[in-house]
Parts: sequence; C-alpha cells; structure tokens
Amino acid sequence: MSDRVSISISNGVADVRMNRPDKRNALDGAMFSAIAAAGERLKTEPGVRVVVLSGEGASFCAGLDFSSFQAMAGGASADDAAADGDNGNPGAMKAGRITHLGQQVAWVWQEIPVPVIAAVHGHALGGGIQIALGADIRIVHPDTKMSVREVHWGLVPDMTGTQVLSSLVRPDIAKELTFTARVFSGREAFELGLATRLSDTPLEDALAMAHEIATRSPGAVRGSKELFNRIANAGAAEQFAEERRVIGAQIGSPNQVEAVTANFENREPRFVD
Repeated sequence: MSDRVSISISNGVADVRMNRPDKRNALDGAMFSAIAAAGERLKTEPGVRVVVLSGEGASFCAGLDFSSFQAMAGGASADDAAADGDNGNPGAMKAGRITHLGQQVAWVWQEIPVPVIAAVHGHALGGGIQIALGADIRIVHPDTKMSVREVHWGLVPDMTGTQVLSSLVRPDIAKELTFTARVFSGREAFELGLATRLSDTPLEDALAMAHEIATRSPGAVRGSKELFNRIANAGAAEQFAEERRVIGAQIGSPNQVEAVTANFENREPRFVD
C-alpha cells in the first residue's frame, strides 16, 4: 500500500486517510493510484464492516494538484499532466470497470459492499468533493470550503460528480453549483442535502457512527446498501461514459487552456464563442 493512503482496521472499522497533508491531499498521479488501490483492497478485506474516509492535515482533499493545471496552461491534457508512465493516469481504463482511474477514486466507495462514511474538513474542492460524494454518508465540518470547481478551470465534473449530484440535490441546484463553480460552506452543503450531518469534530463523529454500525448484523447492513445502490446508481455506466466524452472535448481546447492561463495570470479570461 502506498504511503499516500493509510489504512488501519479495528473492531470492524477501517480508518482510511489520504496522506498528503503538505498539499492538502491534492490529487496527483500517485494519489489517484493510491486511493483506487485502497478502495480495491477494502472490497474484500476480511472483517471490515464499515469504512471511514478522511484526509490528514488541514483538508479532506483540495482537488487536482496545481502542477496538473500548470501543465494544462502549456497545452497538456489532465491525463498527461498526472501520468507517471501508465501508473497514475486518471484517464486510464481497466478491463471490467465502468470508470477510468479518475472516476474510480470516487466511485470505488460505492462498489465497496459495506457503508463508507466520509469525514470532511478544511477543503473539498473539485475532485475532492466528488470523492466525498462517493461515500454513503458525509459528516462535514461547518466551515469546510466546498466547490464543484471544474468549470472554473474550463472543465466539467468528470469524476462521477454529475451522477451523484443528480441523486442528492434538485437539478437546478446541481446546475447552479456546477455552472458558477462557487465555493460554499459545510453549513450550506448541509442545507442543500450534500452533507448528512454537521460536526465540529467530523472524524471523531464519523468513527463513532462507524463503530455503532459495526455492531449491527453485517448481512443486513450490506444488503441494505446493495438495495439502495440498485436504485440510486441505475444508469451509472452510461453517465460515466458521457462524462468522459464531454470532458474529452474540453481538455486542451483553446477555451480550456485560456481558463487555466487566465487563472494563473490573475486576469479576466478571454473566451471565444
């Protein structure tokens, strides 16, 4: 297991922590690979009844690493920017999956047969909020800064965000959050239905909830998640394919490069219709 993600298991609860605190757990190639590998391991880990997902340091996950955006400003794709050979390329597909690697780091938490609780604090931006939305339950600090940030960089939510947002909030709210790319608080996230519960100590409360769930009949808990997911995740494969198609048309396009360049040059972008 990469040191980018740690896993400790006690009394049926897997405590999973993204471990790149110096970068607010931003997503580079190594982080993409480590998160997906952690989720894959937990699908079959013996004795695990609940998973708690959090981020070490000041934030849950601040989204895509800035080095990837800097590379985009030079005309590289997100896949090229995050790739380390074939390892860590968020656009890489694996046989049998309905996701590429970038989508898998958010979706793998739905594929794990036991409940996954995200403890969210600090920042959950772009890919970070999509990873949080992939959990079954979100316990969020009220002051967390959250954003469906992709349009700010000339992109679209392509890490399963369109599927999950559409199941959690009204369509107009999902569109407003996406179109504006605005930053909102954990408090507003709770009001909108994106946060399950607010807490000043989200990790402690998530672990307490996990230990409570772990005392329930594991077959009943797993069966309940399976049944809820059967409804909520219908059509996911087709939606993820459409995410890949739409973002593929944006990455590296003149307007997308201009969005990134203008951000780094601290000026108004000059888009062409």
